[in-house]
Amino acid sequence: MGKELTSGKKSIIAEIKQKIRLLNAIAAFIVITLLAVILRYLYKPFTEAMDFLPDVSISLIIAIVLILTGIGFYMWRLVSKQIISSIERYRNRLDRILNITRDLREEIYGDILLDKIMDYSLSITHSDAGSILLIEDNNLVFKIVKGEKTVELLGTTIPKGKGIAGWVAENGNPLRIADVKDDERYNHDVDAITGYQTRSVLCIPLVMKTGVIGVIELLNKKDGFYSEKDEEMIAYLADQAAISIARARFYEDQKNYEMHLTDMLLDAIDFQIPEKMGHSKRVAQYSNIIAKAINMPEEKRKTLYFACLLHDVGFLKIKVEDNFKPDEFRKHPVIGYEMIRPINFYADIAPFILYHHERYDGLGYPTKCKGETIPLEARIIAIAEAFDAMVSDTSYKVPVDFDSAIEELKRNAGTQFDPQLIEVFVNNINPEHLP
Repeated sequence: MGKELTSGKKSIIAEIKQKIRLLNAIAAFIVITLLAVILRYLYKPFTEAMDFLPDVSISLIIAIVLILTGIGFYMWRLVSKQIISSIERYRNRLDRILNITRDLREEIYGDILLDKIMDYSLSITHSDAGSILLIEDNNLVFKIVKGEKTVELLGTTIPKGKGIAGWVAENGNPLRIADVKDDERYNHDVDAITGYQTRSVLCIPLVMKTGVIGVIELLNKKDGFYSEKDEEMIAYLADQAAISIARARFYEDQKNYEMHLTDMLLDAIDFQIPEKMGHSKRVAQYSNIIAKAINMPEEKRKTLYFACLLHDVGFLKIKVEDNFKPDEFRKHPVIGYEMIRPINFYADIAPFILYHHERYDGLGYPTKCKGETIPLEARIIAIAEAFDAMVSDTSYKVPVDFDSAIEELKRNAGTQFDPQLIEVFVNNINPEHLP
């Protein structure tokens, strides 16, 4: 599972083997002693060979043997406890490492991930302060800084190759320094910024197959100097951290790509249908009013938000001149569904796009499903879209005032719209929500 686990496994095995050899030696000594006593008094040739030894009473010999046996069993028990204790320590160490690994791998948000890595590093090594620096444009940037007088460093850059952190990033090797004053690689400029006094340092590279992506730097161990065990533990943590950082970056890049693609599609919809300019964002705003009022979980609200933005994306495949012809208009939910469904990060919203023109009474399209068989998000979008179509100045219909739009929604509750959601919307919308 990594260098640290391998090293830990080897050391615990060596410790257990050493203690087992001691147990064997104790057992062998007891057996040999008992055998010598038996042979001394029962086997004549052996007795003659041992004549040079002084005669000792049998009772004294038995007493000595019993004492040695008692000592042997005591030592046996003591060493056995030590072996069990060693195994327990290794198991606890392994459990902690596995829990840390699991926690880091489950975190997808970069800032939270770096914060966790820093907290674990400080806790494992009992360090007074620490930082995580990542490489950007051939410089090291302080991304996370913890400890006394270190906040000033956040966002500060230092050249790759300068200072202890720079050396580790440049060479890809860890450094463990007991006193930085004796090391020529120590950079006084960083302490000059914060007023902090660095004494000891443990610095470990964050390494991927493509190379070093940053370093973990820990300062001033509270209970002595950084040990080889500290280095092994943080080296393993750094391996897991590098993998997790790469995964978090990929997730953030994907979300960034998703946002840009969504904006591009929105611009294309607004360009193709000027009458619906800004319609999708207003639908998202009105839908969010309902979602908040019914305590929809945040993750589902995000999904609903993207579904609102892209609910009319199907119009992009309909000729401009045919957009408002009834037969062509009715095609856009299915076309939008088929456009969005193959895209992984849009797959969850595809059903809401497909069903957003269904009616609560089953007379909608394209599938004529009704009631709560229509997805909740699609029922919400249907209300928000109808409301925007009625009140918006840029709508393709003649706009009506706020109160008239509310009355129209109420009249269609239970037929076109979900009556419970209409009640929620009416109770939470007000004229200030209009753009």
